[in-house]
Amino acid sequence: MDSTQKILAACLLAMHLVWGAAAADTPAPQVEAPAKPAQALTGDAVCTRCHDELETKPILSIYQTKHGVRGDASTPICQSCHGISDNHLKSKKIPPDVTFGEHKSDARAQDAACLTCHAAQKRTRWNGGQHQVNEVSCSSCHTVHAPVDKVLVKKTQTEVCFTCHKEQRADSLKVSTHPIDAGKVVCSDCHNAHGSAGPKLLKKNTVIETCYTCHAEKRGPFLWEHQPVTEDCTNCHTPHGSNFSPLLKSRPPFLCQECHDGPHNSPIPYGPGAAVGRPGAGPVPEASDSRFGDQSAAGRACLNCHVMIHGSNAPSGAFLHR
Repeated sequence: MDSTQKILAACLLAMHLVWGAAAADTPAPQVEAPAKPAQALTGDAVCTRCHDELETKPILSIYQTKHGVRGDASTPICQSCHGISDNHLKSKKIPPDVTFGEHKSDARAQDAACLTCHAAQKRTRWNGGQHQVNEVSCSSCHTVHAPVDKVLVKKTQTEVCFTCHKEQRADSLKVSTHPIDAGKVVCSDCHNAHGSAGPKLLKKNTVIETCYTCHAEKRGPFLWEHQPVTEDCTNCHTPHGSNFSPLLKSRPPFLCQECHDGPHNSPIPYGPGAAVGRPGAGPVPEASDSRFGDQSAAGRACLNCHVMIHGSNAPSGAFLHR
């Protein structure tokens, strides 16, 4: 090998060494290790080692609900609701810190677990509400582990409410009712079970405001108002069901006579605006005339004449005749 070749070989060796040193000085790109799929289930895995698909009650089905969506960082784990439960891990005979359903914890402890996340929106009036005061806890109505929570489905919601409210269930089976069986009207359309500023856990502050949510045509304003209508719909109606249509507390004229207790047995309209007795209106029959009898109890009774019972805008409708 001549001197030229030796010099060229030395240069190539030197360049190789320089490049190698430079490559060694350049830090290698950091590649993060892929997250283990089971890492997000670490907390649940502590429980699911024992509570598996062999349980008599559904446990793992919670992963079919919103509470089991592991892609959401805000999704709770078992310990979020049931507590750390160290003693339960040591002995199955010792229940978890917070239990629901059978052998359940105190109602306040159960509610506190739920209200940790669900304290806003429609549940701001839970404390002091009728259900909370009577120790009806969240789990009394909701089944968190079930894929379908019946109380959140219109068709099955009433089954849950009627578990306690037997009288309302009986009313819903009467002749005149809201379309509850068809699932078109359910309890939560009128009531807020989590607390309310109004009576009877109504969604609105008063009964009439709640009724006007659907029955807007009865709202008015009317030129001639019927006082019981503007006060409270339940003066005349019973909302859960009645044997007197439409949802009346009793049959007219008896319902009307609860307030209008004066004599009104004549078939002759009387008072300002009455047609009988005016020129061209014909003779005035005697009230005792057997041809006319007592018409106040026939047909639709008082509604035979007072058809605009919820109010009238007719200038001559002071007696709700038109």
